[in-house]
Amino acid sequence: MSESDMPHSPTDRSFRKIEQPLPIKIGVVLGGLTLVGGELWWFLGRKQQQQQATQTNGVQEVLITVDGGYRPDRVVVNSGEPVRLSFDRLDNNSCLDEVLIPDFGISTHLPVGQTTTVKFTPTKTGEYAFTCGMRMFRGVIEVK
Repeated sequence: MSESDMPHSPTDRSFRKIEQPLPIKIGVVLGGLTLVGGELWWFLGRKQQQQQATQTNGVQEVLITVDGGYRPDRVVVNSGEPVRLSFDRLDNNSCLDEVLIPDFGISTHLPVGQTTTVKFTPTKTGEYAFTCGMRMFRGVIEVK
């Protein structure tokens, strides 16, 4: 009896090939590709929701709903005019506990079930990111 014909012993640490049917292999590959595609769409392909700020008593205002991300996630404001962003937090995901707007030195806690306001005045045109505390959810402030 040759070594390759001998049965594996419990102490044998070598791997045995287990052949899977072709439909199972195809299903696993398609499932994996679907998950990867979904993740790419979620983080890179979602269409932004844009909103122009409204003027109230000389202040530009936008209400942003915090629920699984930010809606709208793109805010358009004018340079040189005060901005008031109101974050209405509905989602209790701990990642959304805080909003960061680093270019304006803003780091604010967002309590669940409350609307929290941040104020700043942009002086330069451009795009400025705002994110959750873990930087997973993000949005953009476009200053014109």
